[in-house]
Amino acid sequence: MSAQSAVDTKNWTAAEDHQNMMDQLGIKALRPGPSGTESAPNHANYDEATANPFPNLPEVLTLKNGKKVTTAAKWWNQRRPEIVEDFEREVLGRIPKATPKVTWEVTKTAEAMVGNHPVIGKQLLGHVDNSSDPDIQVDIQMTLVLPADAKGPVPVMMMFGGRTIPEVAFPAPVFPGRGGAPGRGAPAGGRGPVAPPANADLPATEQLIADGWGFASINPGSIQADNGAGLTKGIIGLVNKGQPRKPDDWGALRAWGWGASRGLDYLETNQAVNAKQVGIEGVSRFGKAALVTMAFDTRFAVVLIGSSGEGGAKLHRRNWGEAVENLTGSGEYHWMAGNFLKYGASEATFGSKTPGDLPVDAHELLALCAPRPTFVSYGVPEKGDAKWLDHQGSFMAAVAAEPVFRLLGAKDLSVTADYRTAKMPPVNTGLLDGQLAWRQHDGGHTDAPNWKYFIPWADKFLHRARPGGRV
Repeated sequence: MSAQSAVDTKNWTAAEDHQNMMDQLGIKALRPGPSGTESAPNHANYDEATANPFPNLPEVLTLKNGKKVTTAAKWWNQRRPEIVEDFEREVLGRIPKATPKVTWEVTKTAEAMVGNHPVIGKQLLGHVDNSSDPDIQVDIQMTLVLPADAKGPVPVMMMFGGRTIPEVAFPAPVFPGRGGAPGRGAPAGGRGPVAPPANADLPATEQLIADGWGFASINPGSIQADNGAGLTKGIIGLVNKGQPRKPDDWGALRAWGWGASRGLDYLETNQAVNAKQVGIEGVSRFGKAALVTMAFDTRFAVVLIGSSGEGGAKLHRRNWGEAVENLTGSGEYHWMAGNFLKYGASEATFGSKTPGDLPVDAHELLALCAPRPTFVSYGVPEKGDAKWLDHQGSFMAAVAAEPVFRLLGAKDLSVTADYRTAKMPPVNTGLLDGQLAWRQHDGGHTDAPNWKYFIPWADKFLHRARPGGRV
């Protein structure tokens, strides 16, 4: 860091930060990512015949020394740490060994109704100790809504984004910047409330409360900005005292996961919450964050991964839709470790690297969630869940993760085909019999149509008695 100690980053742009990381890595040129516009000359590939240039995935149950993993003990003690190390060093970055303390404050409590169910809502601020750099302030925004008539501690779904109730919601100012990048208090995805169509499902929040769950909403933008210019601010900037990242430092996905873990720290102190049954959920970039959170923090009991795409449940090695090269460009690189840029490099001091050089892939991120209940959710391109997300590549990753769930005594998707040839089940046909689950609904870029399947599935695997005595 000494060579960088004089860098003035207060007005840095994402392009400047991105170039700094390229310089650190010795990268002279990156391959451009494909365009999401199908009429563009460099449009993304949507031909299955050319979608698998690197068809062989890293073997999830083979140690680096070539020995097979045949017991749960070998997974937990040897193979899992190898996979975690590769993801931390090359893909997602490391959370620093020492991070600042977070002190939670309840700033508002309100009684309200969710549907026809009485609830108690709390508005919370997690003040991050910024004594190491008082110029950088981080206050994690979270709301917690619990059934008012609960007879004991309740499970809670923590959601990245803006699902909350008006009585305890943080103000949502207009946030300048790209769509889907929540700022301080902005709703998830930068979207305002949309009137539900007729005969639509009840909102997820209402379904959860009706089933005896609570829910928490955590604002990612209050933890770490969703852009490269923000890497010298937020929790990442605070730990680095405003200086640029090193190549294996954490990116925004890990930072959002760190914030969710600090939210879980608070929930563990709340006697109205069953802290052993806290789930995590997100859609799109926050679907990536939900998967990353679940993979690394084994205290989370269940996950709903919505439309996560590249950097989430989609295989990096697939040439379909969004590519590794999109994530190494200046618009999205901040989600990842700096080292991830190497895999989009066409010219560098180390030569060049491709997605096929990655030591890990998405199937191993899903495997890190095992044996805990892990639900992969997508919609359909016709309704707006774009082909760009690579639904098939995400299904292949889930199939390739199956052996770890089985090894750890959990039930998988029950797909017996090889991941290279496994085909997605028809739309609206869920594979929900095991702790690893898949369902592609017939809606758009949302997980809303899958909540009515997710909740009873989660209840089953958390061994919860449902309202009315159902199990």
